[in-house]
Amino acid sequence: MKNFKFKKLFGLFFLAALLVSFSGCSSSDDEGSGNPPTIESVSAAADTELAPITIGYADNVYIIRGSGFTSLQKIYFNETDTYFNPAFVTDSAIFVTIDRNTPYANTTNELKVVTANGTAVFNFTVAPPAPQVDSYNSINAQAGDVITIYGSFFLNPTVTIGDTPATIQSSTETEIQALVPAGSNRKLVTVTTISGSDTASQPIGTAIYDDTYASFVENWLGPWDGSGFTVDTENKIQGASSIKATFTGYTGFKIPMYNSPASTAGYSGIRVSFKSTKESGKFKVVLNGNYGAGKEISFTNQWTSFVIPFSDLGGAPDTINEIVLQEFANGGGDVLYIDDVGFVLQ
Repeated sequence: MKNFKFKKLFGLFFLAALLVSFSGCSSSDDEGSGNPPTIESVSAAADTELAPITIGYADNVYIIRGSGFTSLQKIYFNETDTYFNPAFVTDSAIFVTIDRNTPYANTTNELKVVTANGTAVFNFTVAPPAPQVDSYNSINAQAGDVITIYGSFFLNPTVTIGDTPATIQSSTETEIQALVPAGSNRKLVTVTTISGSDTASQPIGTAIYDDTYASFVENWLGPWDGSGFTVDTENKIQGASSIKATFTGYTGFKIPMYNSPASTAGYSGIRVSFKSTKESGKFKVVLNGNYGAGKEISFTNQWTSFVIPFSDLGGAPDTINEIVLQEFANGGGDVLYIDDVGFVLQ
């Protein structure tokens, strides 16, 4: 706490010193002269070089430089009335933080300073936060298929799969549809905007169950007791849905691949996400019927994602013909959600 307070005080002293410096540099003729304001440049306060910029980010402090700011009344970023502290205003400099609720799409891209003597307008873009990729569907898409990417802050995005650009069919701030290019198998999907990039954790072509089962999984997957499962579109962590099943104690959920065992070449383990309807749940993950080497994992009533190396499951087999997810809390049964079952690259 003491270090935090010291840093805060140091920051305030630094701002005060800059204000004194700017104030000293301003012309005595301009100060309080009644001239209309002019904006010469904007800089990030954190930049010791104070390089001029035309793009800023919410919740960051910026220095507006110019003249005629003494009678400052209002500051607007994209028509959003933005709070300023009069103590951090001189005739030639304003320190201001861009409000986090400032719009960034379909807006004016203008900074506006209003004083008693007039208004100055400056071309300035408020960028959104960096994009966030929550999931995409289908993970097992082929070249020429269209994938849907879900997330947020997708303003004028580009999409790459590996190093190859993907053609965007359509996009909103929360959803992108993009065409999968050739050579995308086992490559990662990345979304980039003016504010940065984010990459999905699941490579193309690595799903075992992703809203539907992979081609090598038999269609009779489900609990041992034959109770079946439902596809749940409300509770999900990847894609458009998850598996919802009611488990009695120690019931197993089988993902069979007997007809076409899946090769483990190039993979180091499996991934899977779980959610309980109780405060806590537990599964034992078993490969190829090797229950003695199964891995017990615990989770909560919030989605928890696991990456389980083959070394925790008895070693790496050449192929997998069965995955069992066995209920292991034995607390009278549970309603459990399963999602994003797939392989992890080496």
